[in-house]
Amino acid sequence: MSIDNEKDLEGLLRVGRVVGLTLREMAEALRPGMTTAELDAIGEAVMASHGARSAPKVVYGFPGATCISVNEEAVHGIPGPRVLQPGDVVKLDVTVELDGYVADAAKTVVLPPVSDEKRRLQECAEAALRKALAVARAGQPVYAIGRAVEAEVERRGFRVLRELFSHGVGRTIHEEPRLIPNYEDRRLKTRLADGMVITIEPIISVGSRRTADKADGWTIRTSDFSLAAHAEHSIVIQKGAPLVLTAL
Repeated sequence: MSIDNEKDLEGLLRVGRVVGLTLREMAEALRPGMTTAELDAIGEAVMASHGARSAPKVVYGFPGATCISVNEEAVHGIPGPRVLQPGDVVKLDVTVELDGYVADAAKTVVLPPVSDEKRRLQECAEAALRKALAVARAGQPVYAIGRAVEAEVERRGFRVLRELFSHGVGRTIHEEPRLIPNYEDRRLKTRLADGMVITIEPIISVGSRRTADKADGWTIRTSDFSLAAHAEHSIVIQKGAPLVLTAL
């Protein structure tokens, strides 16, 4: 969507704050020995306490309130009986609907003990997100985001998962522009416009640039079973620095 009035901005700020709070509560509760279903229930309770709902449940019928992906799982992991183990690389992806507005964010948490490789992978996803935010300005081509992401990821020795994308957001989960690659694709002629609402979400791996679908019909993993990390914010494009809706 594109923001053109104060009501839309206020609605997006409210839902963005709920996303941030949900992610924070889930990350703080995360520990070895708990199941992903228990962690998901914490996230859903935070949403409910603010009168909000899980957007993936509402829009797509996703079988969980949040997406929780572990180790080689990159995105869309289904919460369930899986018990989290020491050293697991856990991706928390929260998309919330509140009063007709939707925001989306994700973070990667590594359970102790944290190896050097896992620490660097998590830090790389966050650094790539920061680099992309620094170029996300009105008037810039959409491909500038992917150029910034992949340059930082490759510099740190990791790989962008090229079949997963950032996208427009605001009134539903996926809006125009639906495909914002995390690599430079100059065929995309769209330019970022003042008021445009999008996600930026580097999704990266230790090894392959390719993904594969798991048998559950939802979860996407790395094709070579290498570790993956994910960092994401929903933002509003401006002439200067973007407004990050999902930051606390």
